[in-house]
Amino acid sequence: MNTRHLAALLSSLISQLVLLLLLIFPSSNPLSITNSSVYDFLSPLLLHFLSTSEIAATISLLPFSKKRKRTHLSKPDAPAGDGPTRKLGQLGRPDSSIRRNPDTFKKFFNMNSSTFDWLCGLLEPLLECRDPVDSPLNLPAETRLGIGLFRLATGANYSDISRQFSVSESVAKFCAKQLCRVLCTNYRFWVGFPNSGELESVSTQFESISGLPNCCGILCCVRFKINNENTAAQLVVDSSSRILSIIAGFRGDKNDLQVLKSSTLFQDIEKGTILNSQALHINGVVVPQFFIGDGNYPLLPWLMLPFDDPISQSNEENFNNSINLIRSRGFKAIQSLRNWGVLDEPIEGEVKAAVASIGACSILHNMLLSRDDFSAFCEDLSDDSLHNQSSLKPGVGDSVACAIRSALAIKATEFQSQRQ
Repeated sequence: MNTRHLAALLSSLISQLVLLLLLIFPSSNPLSITNSSVYDFLSPLLLHFLSTSEIAATISLLPFSKKRKRTHLSKPDAPAGDGPTRKLGQLGRPDSSIRRNPDTFKKFFNMNSSTFDWLCGLLEPLLECRDPVDSPLNLPAETRLGIGLFRLATGANYSDISRQFSVSESVAKFCAKQLCRVLCTNYRFWVGFPNSGELESVSTQFESISGLPNCCGILCCVRFKINNENTAAQLVVDSSSRILSIIAGFRGDKNDLQVLKSSTLFQDIEKGTILNSQALHINGVVVPQFFIGDGNYPLLPWLMLPFDDPISQSNEENFNNSINLIRSRGFKAIQSLRNWGVLDEPIEGEVKAAVASIGACSILHNMLLSRDDFSAFCEDLSDDSLHNQSSLKPGVGDSVACAIRSALAIKATEFQSQRQ
């Protein structure tokens, strides 16, 4: 048996043995383990084996690809030992006597095991190509994907990844970058802006939850740390918190409006390339397709913002209630992106690679939603978190935009009245 597989199996068996001994010798006090000499002895062992074998045991259960693997050996920068620091190691054939731990997959990969298998089958041919010419990797697709996802999901540095997977730091870095490169190059269509027909479906979903027709997305601007400096990313999100568009890499000192005007999205809207479907007529007002905005944006015919200080129980307040319901879906997408550990902490290294990490996490976010896998999804936002997201007052806007917003406010009142 391969020594790596044997080590993972032994770690799993030992941890199970420790748990069995705990059942045989229970503590006299169920809330404390300090009164028993057996527990004094077993506690450190239990903590050690459960922490070091959980990933190894789970990862080793992933099925080996049926495809023939390379026979070349990699040339690690440093020896990969079989000692106690070795936690992950190369993936092996499944042991039918042990089932996968769903909590482990969620913790270390931000997805369940079936999604991991699906993603591995999807990406396998691309993950195994373009290895370094002088030292091709002797790693199956499962391990390559595991390394890349572990980096994105936990934000672990390459030294820790090296120890976890028993590979050199250069191999860990290569696999993490390769996953981002494959996703951003070959699967960027997962965050491609919908065509006209698809956009009608998006607006129908928004109308069903808010009563506002012709809404085509939530426009958000979020900032991440790269080398301890802010970088901005602009997103458009639909009612299910799916990311319809993301453009990242703007200087963090730009405000939301400056980012918008610097983006291709703004240029496409101004040229009439998108948001160009037939407008609706509401109470004598022409209402084009539009986004819901937040932050430092002006009120535009295609960008609706909430009213400032609306009168209680007025059309304006009802409109704001509908807007807040919609905006919460955008904030949920942002928080779910931050659930990827690599985006929750400052990203060190090349700016281009860091921006690729933002794109890769966005693509994975949509992939998981498509499979109803909410492992990386944030919990529901509270009302406080919703209101704290916007500290800037909305702009006044021009007369056309104001007329459109007023017409939509009447629709919001009608919708909420029907639901009461």
